[in-house]
Amino acid sequence: MQQAKDFLEESRDLYSRVAPLSVEQLQEPTDFKGWSIETVLRHLHFWNRMALWALTDEGSFKEALKPVMAAITGGGALPAAEGEAIAEVGQELVATWREMFEVLADAYAQADPSQRCAWAGPSMSARSCITARQMETWAHGQEIYDSLGCKRVNTDRIRNIVILGVNTYGWSFQVRGEDAPQPMPMLELTSPSGEVWRFGESQASGLITGLAEEFGQVVTQTRNIADTQLKIEGEIARAWMSKAQCFAGGPSEPPEPGTRFTRSS
Repeated sequence: MQQAKDFLEESRDLYSRVAPLSVEQLQEPTDFKGWSIETVLRHLHFWNRMALWALTDEGSFKEALKPVMAAITGGGALPAAEGEAIAEVGQELVATWREMFEVLADAYAQADPSQRCAWAGPSMSARSCITARQMETWAHGQEIYDSLGCKRVNTDRIRNIVILGVNTYGWSFQVRGEDAPQPMPMLELTSPSGEVWRFGESQASGLITGLAEEFGQVVTQTRNIADTQLKIEGEIARAWMSKAQCFAGGPSEPPEPGTRFTRSS
């Protein structure tokens, strides 16, 4: 699957940023819930391992999921539950995360894209599962890039994340107990390579134009729409961008304007 290659490249790019960091730098808090860079990497590593088990060992997946779901439903902190499962810290964690994402990418590259994989919510196809891992790596990678003061250079593999954002248009409303207005607003997004990607068939619900990477930032909630240069036309389009959420779980609010940005290096 091309998506497995895209996940691998996304992970390797992030690894190149964190590999040189000291133990002290890994402990620096990010602007995402105050999680440290180490906490972010542990989160990525935990769910990468879960994705491998979802593909190859459903029994281990279900067993490992129990304490995490208990923590979530019981009001506990997700990082604490993940910390119980992942003992490595510092550069040992960085190395273990790297080993796992290489193994995961190879496993999914050889998998049947339509194979069903168990997950914390509904099951997903293998293609959707590895795409979700790229999305998580890209989204959580953003707080690391922001914390380090690094300007991210995106590639057209971000198309997978844009498509995920498009496919979860209805979910962004449904997770809030609302009916999604139809039809979905049209999109005209400029890719990192300069190609224009278009989605939707009618402008009756509005039009969203701008950079594909900024659309990705909004649907993954790493930026408030007010902190992008996206042009929004129409009430439905504005409503979508105010609550867009391409990830599972309960309803999540986007960051407040001006709270997520790349720090000065």
